[in-house]
Amino acid sequence: MTVEARRHIAAIIFDVDGVLLASPHERAWREALTGFGDPARFTTALYQVEVAGKPRLDGARATLKALGVVDGDARAEAYAQAKQTRLEALIDAGAVKAFPDALRFVADVSKFGWPLAVASSSKNAEAMLRRIQLPSGRSLHDAFVGDVCGHDVPHGKPASDLFLLAARTLAIPPERCLVIEDAPAGIAAARAGAMAGAMAALGVARLQDAESLNTAGADLVVTGLDAVSRPALARGTLRLASSTDEDL
Repeated sequence: MTVEARRHIAAIIFDVDGVLLASPHERAWREALTGFGDPARFTTALYQVEVAGKPRLDGARATLKALGVVDGDARAEAYAQAKQTRLEALIDAGAVKAFPDALRFVADVSKFGWPLAVASSSKNAEAMLRRIQLPSGRSLHDAFVGDVCGHDVPHGKPASDLFLLAARTLAIPPERCLVIEDAPAGIAAARAGAMAGAMAALGVARLQDAESLNTAGADLVVTGLDAVSRPALARGTLRLASSTDEDL
C-alpha cells in the first residue's frame, strides 16, 4: 500500500505508549481495577478500544462503563488515582522498555532534518522517555524538540487538540505533520477537526489490531516501524519498505 502525502511532510508527531515504549499502562489499569470491578474482564481489546490514548479520567470512566460498574461515574476519579499510583510503582520498578524498531526509526528520521515531537495523553510519558538511554548517552526524550505529553487541552483524544498543540509547538502547519499512533482514538484524533483530510496518519498495530486502526482512518498500518520505507518517507510518501529502497 502506498499513500502519497497530501502536502510535503515536514515533521513527525509520535504517540508514546505502544509506539515508542512498551509501558505498564495497560497492566496498571487492570491491577488497579481490584475493588472497582473484575480485573479479569479488563482485556487488551477493551484497553485498546476504551482506554488507549485517552486522558486518564476519560479512560477510567470508559472502563467502568464498559464493565457495567454501578455508580461508575462517581467512582471514576478514585479508579483513575488508583491506576496512577500503581503505574508509578511499576515505572519505579523498571517496567518500561523501548521497542527496538522504534529506536531505529527515530534514529533514521532524525537524519531527515525534520522536527520531531511526542504527544501523549499520559502525564507520565516524559518520565518514561527519560529512562530510556540511547547509544549516544542521551535519553530518548532528548530526540524530540517538542513535548506536549500530559498537557491539558480542551478536548482529549479522539479530538485533535493535542496534535494541533504539538504542531504549533513545532511551528509546522498541521497539514505538513505525520502522526504515528497505535490506538484508534489517536488515529481518529489525527484525522479530526482541522486536520481532517490534511494530516497523514500511520498506524502501528503491535497488538494485531490493524482492522480497528484502518477503520479509524489510518493512511497506512504496519505491525512495526521497520516496515516503513525510509527513502520514500523522506520524499513525503508513506509506503511499505521493499528491496528496491536502496535504489530510491
